[in-house]
Amino acid sequence: MFDLLIHNAKVLTIDGETVDSDVVCHNGRIEKIADRVDANATEIIDADGHLLMPGVIDPQVHFREPGAPHKEDINSGSRAAVRGGVTSFLEMPNCNPPTIGQEQLNWKIARASHSSFANFGFFIGATKENLKELNDANPVCGIKIFMGSSTGNLLVDDQQILDKIFSTGARLIAVHAEDESRIQKRHAQLTQNTSADIPYERHSEIRDAKTALIATQRAVDLSNKYGRRLHILHLSTAEEVNFLRNNKSAHISCEVVPNHLFLSTDDYASLGAKAQMNPPLRDVNNSQHLWRGLYDNVIDIIATDHAPHTVDEKSKPYPNSPSGTPGVETSLPLMLTAMVAGQCTLKQIQEWMCTGPAKVYGIQKKGLLTEGYDADLALVDIRAFQTVKDSEVFSRAGWSPFAGMRLTGWPIYTIVNGRVVFDHGVIREGVFGQPLSFHGSDIHD
Repeated sequence: MFDLLIHNAKVLTIDGETVDSDVVCHNGRIEKIADRVDANATEIIDADGHLLMPGVIDPQVHFREPGAPHKEDINSGSRAAVRGGVTSFLEMPNCNPPTIGQEQLNWKIARASHSSFANFGFFIGATKENLKELNDANPVCGIKIFMGSSTGNLLVDDQQILDKIFSTGARLIAVHAEDESRIQKRHAQLTQNTSADIPYERHSEIRDAKTALIATQRAVDLSNKYGRRLHILHLSTAEEVNFLRNNKSAHISCEVVPNHLFLSTDDYASLGAKAQMNPPLRDVNNSQHLWRGLYDNVIDIIATDHAPHTVDEKSKPYPNSPSGTPGVETSLPLMLTAMVAGQCTLKQIQEWMCTGPAKVYGIQKKGLLTEGYDADLALVDIRAFQTVKDSEVFSRAGWSPFAGMRLTGWPIYTIVNGRVVFDHGVIREGVFGQPLSFHGSDIHD
């Protein structure tokens, strides 16, 4: 008796073709993939020819717990994740208290073990004083450095401190690459001496492309100086893509988020502060350079930087409005809609959102739909389109910057470790994910 049998699914082959397949799952793993499997199973799903793919690994989310559960917590964030076909996530340390040592890490793991519907891993955040904890705390997917735009004591922009962090240990370092000194200088220049309301789009002027490029160049220099594994988070500018095209070493990887692929500064007009994020939106022509970076393997993976705030918080005037948008439940439908429009292939999406994140962070047995791998799966509908509605958002934020867009590729079922957690719009309560383990990575091995 197997645990789960999926009949009549479309599955992507190594050659990039989709074929009709049955998939058998047992003890949390993919047991067998074949044209036809006749076997007994505790649960049998008729996929009806829908597309079955590996569950998405979202390597950058902010689930706001502890400290701000009114925005999101691990339970609500993971509900949004599995609604969007995300079966594993890596969560950031800028909560309250921040995740900067073993005690805070243990709390998050214990909390997630009894509340997260997806598999989970956590970053440890760098401060100016916690060098030992950065390399001793376990298990962590990597060290997060905020080189600009941080809360509390997580800002690290001092060169001597950065040198110590990059030169000590071997863990992957993930950076929020915006130059803090330029942010502060431009903020003073562009917001002072005005009695009128400051437009939200001023945010993109303050944090301009040079702000991102300076910090990205600085991080790359440190990585190359010490041979340290570096991952550049939410790359947002053509300038960074062009720089990395000529300066990206084998131990450096980077990501892009859907916000910068599908939105632009033009969207401030309709979205206001809902379009405010860090790094900010760029002009409408910028996204083509990010897409080209993906096609050319300059950009390795896609994350979401899911960073929810309430509507009331977002309604504050600039610069008191907080930066960040929800996105964990719309990333896969956005990309599958782009696929249907001919902008990318299913093979590319799986590389960018499934196998790629697993490789970058050294997550074994995940990210592929193949025998022996963990049974983290999403059965998606690419036949029908569904309009994004704020009223249907699973995130506690209760809104989406993509509201009103018609997207395809919404999950029908999401399966985590061989167990159905999302079923036709409904969460199956009491089925929780597991902590991820990390074994180091070499993205260009």
